[in-house]
Amino acid sequence: MAANKSLLNLVRTHFSHEKTINWFPGHMAKGIKQMQDQLRAVDLIVETRDARIPLSSINPQFERIIGGKTRLVVYNKADLAPSEIQYTVCKEMAKRNQHVVFTDTISSGSVKQVLNYAVNIAKGDPVRYSQFSVMVVGMPNVGKSSLINALRRIGIRRGKAASTGAKPGVTRAMSSKIKVLDSPPVYLFDTPGVMMPHIPDPVTAIKVALT
Repeated sequence: MAANKSLLNLVRTHFSHEKTINWFPGHMAKGIKQMQDQLRAVDLIVETRDARIPLSSINPQFERIIGGKTRLVVYNKADLAPSEIQYTVCKEMAKRNQHVVFTDTISSGSVKQVLNYAVNIAKGDPVRYSQFSVMVVGMPNVGKSSLINALRRIGIRRGKAASTGAKPGVTRAMSSKIKVLDSPPVYLFDTPGVMMPHIPDPVTAIKVALT
């Protein structure tokens, strides 16, 4: 018993949050400018978030960048998150007028939701959307490039077009157009993961850092 009490005394029971995280490398600032410059040529924004941290992976900067563009919110890595959160998240995002889907890039059925969303818009006005362009945005490590590769694999049965890696920040510049569907023609732009320049809430910072 005495030994157990001694061990318990070594366990840390309090975590102070005195510092906030600031991490905004130059390529992220450049990426934001590239996004803004390309927006006029884009028909749909796919904002990718992490299903494991549905609120912490929201970057308020995208609200300013995206403006009134049509947007689909994709909660990726859904296979790593409890499925029961999906209803709550969808309900909350509906209050913000955000259409949400959950994806797992290994599951073709879940990824097809993204393609179908783009196709339905494109087919609704084929004259206007003779070539449908999608910009994929999100914070680092939410799986943007993996999602693009999955869309390409399913849409045109081709291999990887976007670089992926275990570390965040693999994509450091906006890509050229990546074709993911022939009919109607759908193209994607991959973009660098963009962090919030300043995360004032240390709990949010810890969640982002751990995923």
